[in-house]
Amino acid sequence: MITFLVCLALLIGAYFTYGRYLERIMDVRDNKEVPSKTKYDGVDYLPMPRWKLFLIQLLNIAGLGPIFGALLGAAYGPVAFVWITLGGILFGAMHDFTSGVISLKNNGLSQSEVVKKYFGGGGQKIMMVISLFLMVMAGTVFVSQPAEIIATSISVPTLDVEAVLTPAGNSFSWFLLIIMAAIFIYYIIATMLPIDKIIGKIYPFFGGLMLFMTCSLLVVIFGSYLKDIPEFTGFVNMKANAQNFPIVPMLFTTIACGAISGFHATQSPLVARCMVNENQSRSIFFGSMISESIIALVWAAIGMAFWGGAEGLNAAIAEFGGNAALMIREITVETLGGVLSVIVLFGAVACAITSGDTAFRSARLILADFLGVEQKSIRRRLYVCLPLFAISFCIIFFLPFTTIWSYFAWINQLLAAFTLWMITLYLGRNRRNYWIALIPALVMTYVCMSFVFVSPLLLNMENRVLAYALGGVMTLLMAFVAWKRMKTSEQQK
Repeated sequence: MITFLVCLALLIGAYFTYGRYLERIMDVRDNKEVPSKTKYDGVDYLPMPRWKLFLIQLLNIAGLGPIFGALLGAAYGPVAFVWITLGGILFGAMHDFTSGVISLKNNGLSQSEVVKKYFGGGGQKIMMVISLFLMVMAGTVFVSQPAEIIATSISVPTLDVEAVLTPAGNSFSWFLLIIMAAIFIYYIIATMLPIDKIIGKIYPFFGGLMLFMTCSLLVVIFGSYLKDIPEFTGFVNMKANAQNFPIVPMLFTTIACGAISGFHATQSPLVARCMVNENQSRSIFFGSMISESIIALVWAAIGMAFWGGAEGLNAAIAEFGGNAALMIREITVETLGGVLSVIVLFGAVACAITSGDTAFRSARLILADFLGVEQKSIRRRLYVCLPLFAISFCIIFFLPFTTIWSYFAWINQLLAAFTLWMITLYLGRNRRNYWIALIPALVMTYVCMSFVFVSPLLLNMENRVLAYALGGVMTLLMAFVAWKRMKTSEQQK
């Protein structure tokens, strides 16, 4: 209980303290011209009010990540609270704020184009490939999981028969396939239309619904479960089969969106292109990430409290086959019941779908920026986005969902590490405190590199000492490359 309350207070307090410090570091100004005015096109560049942009950004970055990831990550025990809180403040909120402001100061450029400016053409190509892969994987995840929540909440006997078996071994009912097709059609429409036609109109409502969902669960926690939330007593791994799932790096990739997520940096340019003033940055970028960390903290807490601690949560994960969608449904129905549970489940579905469409929209913009294809024409937007949807459709049928989610989580953190190095170079080049980005960059690079050697999904080396050592070598190599690039930038100034 005490751990949860302290973490909640730290997250809220960070907005008014560390957030203000970052404003000074990034030289946020009130009178600078912004892309919505200088590059207005009525499609992706157009001014929108702060409150609307905050809710859009929150919905863009949140999805099911801070719900699924936090629920599954809580199986490691109360150590998850520490990562969500410190990661959310020192890693995630800093990452989201600085990368968002850098995009804003560079005419709303997509992340890969910003990387080209500070890391060079080679870095841009790597970033673009990682970003595109992540966007397509994210869009794929946010098709299948909301569809499954809907399908398990609504019964249609004539369509619920499992009749389609995919090459990956996934078995889909016809009802589930119809729902996924409907989501895909919505994604195509939302990706193609100007940002104010669908995203600008319905996202604020769904963003408000997400906040309502979180507040509802907070009421449940304070009313019935506060005393059942376990305390942090040390860095103890309570995860089932802990030897195969060490805290470093597995916890850091399981809980991504609630602490730090590279996906966020790909979403920020969408909002940066619609801001009317630089001084909106703290509330939109930093504030939305802090809000997401609070969402993750709430779901980690309710997950452990609802099932009687980390041990009970591990048993529930095994019982539900790791299907977080079904676990969410179980929690909401049992704790809220009736109308409220329906609203919360609808909010979870909306979170996922609205992150999926912006994932594909970001992919379209990243690819269009790289290829130099203008996006005023619907025909040219179709040229760029339809191949992305085709790839996503194939992934659903040829890869098991657990594999999709695991690779999505790792690629997500790899992109975060790459973005942190870009932020470090930006701050170093402008002679500002680059340590705020350098330390997180080193940590996240080590997490991603050690994951390659430790994870059962990749090399799964039995010699853990050697595996961690190799992760360290790869991290030092990346640090050397960044240092050389920083020195080159200083000489060119």
